Amino acid sequence: MLKKLFQPTVLDAVAQFPDVSRLLEQRYFHQVEQHVIQYDEAQFIAIQHLQTLLNNLLLTVAYRRKAFARQLRSSAQQKCQSLYIFGEVGRGKSMLMDLFYEACPLPQKRRVYFHTFMLEVHAFIHQAQQRNQPNAILTLAKKIKDSTVLLCFDEFHVTDIADAMILQRLFSQLFELGVVLVITSNRHPKDLYQGGLQKDQSLAFTQLLETEATIIELVAKTDYRLSYTPALKTTYYFPLDAHSNDFIQQSYNGLTQFATKQSGVLQLLGRQIFLSAVYNNIALLSFDELCTQPLGSADYLTIANQFNTLIVTDIPKLTADKRNEAKRFVTLIDALYEHKVQLICTAEVPAHALYTEGDGAFEFKRTVSRLIEMQSECYLQRFSVCTD
Repeated sequence: MLKKLFQPTVLDAVAQFPDVSRLLEQRYFHQVEQHVIQYDEAQFIAIQHLQTLLNNLLLTVAYRRKAFARQLRSSAQQKCQSLYIFGEVGRGKSMLMDLFYEACPLPQKRRVYFHTFMLEVHAFIHQAQQRNQPNAILTLAKKIKDSTVLLCFDEFHVTDIADAMILQRLFSQLFELGVVLVITSNRHPKDLYQGGLQKDQSLAFTQLLETEATIIELVAKTDYRLSYTPALKTTYYFPLDAHSNDFIQQSYNGLTQFATKQSGVLQLLGRQIFLSAVYNNIALLSFDELCTQPLGSADYLTIANQFNTLIVTDIPKLTADKRNEAKRFVTLIDALYEHKVQLICTAEVPAHALYTEGDGAFEFKRTVSRLIEMQSECYLQRFSVCTD
C-alpha cells in the first residue's frame, strides 16, 4: 500500500482524463484508411512527438491537481517540454496540430492564429500603458495562465524585432508559469528573424525556444496542397488580358444573381477601404485598394470577418521594390485562409510567379501554396481535414 502511495503513475492521469495514450496514432491511421490523407513517415514521427507531449501534459496537470499532501508523498513531476515543429509549406503541420488539439481533453487550451495573438498582445500592452500599469508583460502572462494550460500557435513567424523582444519576455514568463506551447512554423527558430535589422537582439528569443521546446523538422517530401483537385478553374484567372474584366463581371453576376453593383466604404480603425461593389457578404475591390495602402493584420482580419467572398482584381507580378505590397498580400491571404473566405481574383501571372525575388520571397512560398489550396474543393467546401 505504501509503495503505491509513493509511486507517480499514469493512473493518476487516467483517473482524471480519458485514456489518450495512443489516440493520435489511431486517429492518424483512421484518416489514412479513409483516404482523407496519405501516410507519410515524417508526419508519423511528428505524431509520436505530439503523443508524447500529450501524455506528459496530462500527467503534469494531474500532478498539479493533487492535494499538497499527496504531492509530498509522490515524486515531483518533471516539467513538460513544449514542442516546435517546422518545415516547408504544405507538409501537414496544421493538420497534425488539429489532431493533437482535438485529442487533448483539457478545457484550458487555446489554438490561436499568430496574427490575432500579436494584436491581442499589443492591445493589452497599450491599455496597460494608458493606465500606467507596470509589468504589463508579467500581468499578461498571468492572465493567460489563469485560463490556458496549452497554447497552440500555427504559422509562427517573426518579422519585427520589437515583436521578437516582446515575445522573448512573454514566453519566458509563460514557460516559468508552466504554460505549454505547441508551435508550427516554416522556419527553424534560428531563422525566424532572417534578414532583419538588429538580428543579434533576437538571439535571446531563439535561445529561449531552443531551451524550452523540443524542436523537430517535418521533412515530408510532398507539398500536399499542390495535389488538391481544383474545384473551379476560374477562381484564379490570369493573365490580365481582354477577358479578365469579363471574368470578374461573370463571377460577380453568378454570386449575386446579377445584382446591380453598389459601391461601398469599409471603415477600418480610422482608415477607409473603397469597395468597387458590395452585396451582402460579397465584396469586389482591386489589389491596389487592398495592398498599396498601409493596412495591417487588424484590417485584413476585419475584412475576413466581414465577408465570405472576396473578389480581387488586377494582382500584378510583384518585384523586389514592391516588398511592402507583397508583405501585405501575404498577411491578407493568411487572414482569408484562416477564416475560410472564398477568393476569386485576376492576376498578371500564375500564383507561383507572383513574387519570386526580393525580401520575403521565402515566406511568400506559403502564400503561393495557400492560393493553390484556396482553389480546391477541399477548401471551398470548408472541409476541416485540409492539411498545411
